[in-house]
Amino acid sequence: MSKIGNAFKNGKAFIGFLTAGDPSLDKTYEYIMTMEKAGADLIEIGIPFSDPIAEGIVIQEADLRALKAGTRIDDVFALVERVRKETQIPLVFLTYLNPVFHYGAEKFFARCQETGMDGIIIPDMPFEERDECAAAAKAHGIDIISMIAPTSKDRIQKIANVGEGFLYIASSLGVTGTRTEIKTDLKEIVDTAKEVTDVPCAVGFGINTTEQAEKIGRVADGVIVGSAIVKIIAQYGDDAAPHIYDYVKAMKEATIRG
Repeated sequence: MSKIGNAFKNGKAFIGFLTAGDPSLDKTYEYIMTMEKAGADLIEIGIPFSDPIAEGIVIQEADLRALKAGTRIDDVFALVERVRKETQIPLVFLTYLNPVFHYGAEKFFARCQETGMDGIIIPDMPFEERDECAAAAKAHGIDIISMIAPTSKDRIQKIANVGEGFLYIASSLGVTGTRTEIKTDLKEIVDTAKEVTDVPCAVGFGINTTEQAEKIGRVADGVIVGSAIVKIIAQYGDDAAPHIYDYVKAMKEATIRG
């Protein structure tokens, strides 16, 4: 049983994302701890990859900076081990099929379990092909977080029915990145999913303002923010901690207000 459910026990959850190794592994550790102190309920850790097809330019550039600094998968596992000495906050990887299969799926999920990871998001893994990872993930207690896009429509309940940890609902089509306006009928998607599952629904893709967080907090169980946090890290580098703290604190408070 993973710890992901704990993120949603005390009301609406705020989920923050950052890329491991950007600007360094030491700073990633510091920024994870900073986000928790600021009120984050769950942290997504991006494993840097050279072709992150679901990501916009902000996270693409973060991946490239981390890879250029020499960050590899085993370094990310070591980072998780370090974090786990200090906190039991739920942790989820965001990565792609290529790194998982290149590492070896069985070995990868065994390391996830050993280091204390709780779940994984794989944006380029079609729902119909989730069984390729599902057995190894289940054997090691790792939740596969299913993604629901605005175009899922007739497949929403099929995807939700096998959901683990939480359901990641993409607010918009396209890649990650901040958006000024979110037009998707998120309530309809959440309500449709809730007809077949008790798994919490969290919304991500494009959320970056307190107004958006408050609005989404009214219809979903959690708010996911990635690019806006990665932008702060890109802007302030080694000195980003106080800026991350203030931003995450404000976004968590807005999420709860919803």
